[in-house]
Amino acid sequence: MKINVEIDEALERLEVLIRAKEWNEEVSLLMERLQERRRSYFSGVNDDTRHIFKPEEILYLYTENKTVMARTEDGRYRMKERLYELEKELDPEHFVRLSKSAIANLDALQKFEASFNGTLCVYFKNGEKEYVSRKYVSEIRNKLEGKG
Repeated sequence: MKINVEIDEALERLEVLIRAKEWNEEVSLLMERLQERRRSYFSGVNDDTRHIFKPEEILYLYTENKTVMARTEDGRYRMKERLYELEKELDPEHFVRLSKSAIANLDALQKFEASFNGTLCVYFKNGEKEYVSRKYVSEIRNKLEGKG
């Protein structure tokens, strides 16, 4: 892929042009990426106080008793959104699904350990751990190898 950036002071708003020989998966993915809207901040509740934090501060998101929780270095926060809604608003380059009930920040991971039943156990830099469902193991490997 070749990337060009052209600065034109006469333009009043940003314009993006994609040139390709044909419409293919790569073009589709680029279109999806360009149309995505990412949130700059998230908010969660802890002890009846609403806390504001950036996406990169999230170590992982998980479901506990039908409630979505965000784990940061500073604590655990109850989120109002569902897990799949938060997943759409997180950068897929930095966040990965671990299981039906957990999403992790790749930058917060320290190591992986194979489990006897084919799953992985992920250890975070803060010492906590989560399990990766078999369904998501290949997705995580691809992201870590720069293929996803």
